[in-house]
Amino acid sequence: QLQLVESGGGLVQPGGSLRLSCAASGKTFDYYRVGWYRQAPGKEREAVACISSSGGRQFYADSVKGRFTISRDNAKNMVYLQRNSLIPEDTAIYYCAAPCGLGYPDYWGQGTQVTVSS
Repeated sequence: QLQLVESGGGLVQPGGSLRLSCAASGKTFDYYRVGWYRQAPGKEREAVACISSSGGRQFYADSVKGRFTISRDNAKNMVYLQRNSLIPEDTAIYYCAAPCGLGYPDYWGQGTQVTVSS
């Protein structure tokens, strides 16, 4: 089983930046496309970013394109989400999940809360 653990969430002011991290263990990490999803209270889960197993291909939701950057370091079994120019609408629980891009992911982290507020 692939285990995923998110970290880096917290409170940030509008316009600020925050980097989320996803640490993987239990299986060969570089086999998977890994993505970030988010869910705010009363809203559906939204896929925000996905990165290929090699890191060469990336997907972003229109709502975050140009502000968020997904990256990975397979040697460290890590995936990151750099979030710039944050707005209150980015407030949500963010989940690391795999595989992304071809259906409902099989593996999920526990989630990390991100709150964007002044």
